[in-house]
Amino acid sequence: MKAFTYQRAKTAAEAAKAVASTPGAKFLGGGTNLLDLMKLQIETPTHLVDVQDLKLDRIEATSEGGLRIGALVTNTALAADARVRKDYGVLTRAIVAGASGQLRNKATTAGNLLQRTRCPYFYDTNQPCNKRQPGSGCAAIGGFSRQLGVIGTSDACIATNPSDMAVAMRVLDAVVETVGADGRERKIPIAEFHRLWGDTPHIETVLEKGELITAVTLPKPIGGQHFYHKVRDRASYAFALVSVAAVLQKDGSGRVAFGGVAPKPWRVEAAEAALPNGAKAVAARAFAGARPTHDNAMKLTLAERTLASIMAEARA
Repeated sequence: MKAFTYQRAKTAAEAAKAVASTPGAKFLGGGTNLLDLMKLQIETPTHLVDVQDLKLDRIEATSEGGLRIGALVTNTALAADARVRKDYGVLTRAIVAGASGQLRNKATTAGNLLQRTRCPYFYDTNQPCNKRQPGSGCAAIGGFSRQLGVIGTSDACIATNPSDMAVAMRVLDAVVETVGADGRERKIPIAEFHRLWGDTPHIETVLEKGELITAVTLPKPIGGQHFYHKVRDRASYAFALVSVAAVLQKDGSGRVAFGGVAPKPWRVEAAEAALPNGAKAVAARAFAGARPTHDNAMKLTLAERTLASIMAEARA
């Protein structure tokens, strides 16, 4: 791990200003992803701004009937909250499907949204990676790509977003609240928060330099049956080959988002209109234009069958 300086911020504005004004600075919350990457020298911040004193660890009801989740609420606390379990069950299920109990005790809401990819070539510093070193190339293209993306990828990167929680947030139409270095507050719909890779895969979100996530807001409950199914190589502590978050209504309508397949939680609202016609029809629309590799073409079948199992469970 390379040497760095450290400070504990007292306000969100102070934290944002410190990161914006210091070259190479990063926010430090739970640290479950950042510290691992620092040990591998994939992330090499010169300065860490610790935000754990900012009291952003509360879950509060909003005047619109939803919930406002502080950026530092742990995954364990969020999944266990009685209001989340009752009205946003897909979120609890997605969080519990991720990582381990010990990591969920430390990992934060904001940090979960900002997880970096688990592409093996990103973690191998002997390999070229446009996310790690822009312009160096992508070893995953033409390499082993079973775990990597099938849609929304580019000629510069085929990595996927690793978050389970973000897939559920996408189904729920969450909104990310931030504060910038100038004190300006912003509300970013989760659909717009993560970027497609394009030619700049090292830029993963729409956050500006120094912009700090302060909360995530959920709209009022949408009812229905909530599901999160995750297909992975082992039963725990593994990232998704494919995951499906779904909220299905009695009238046959619903919402569906896929994880493990793209640079961001993959939801195509137009595909949801096909739910009465079955999983095959939904998947055909959701993955129109997919560019799978020889190694991961099975993800398209997995996505369809995982959704079909959810729909069968809902009918039962």
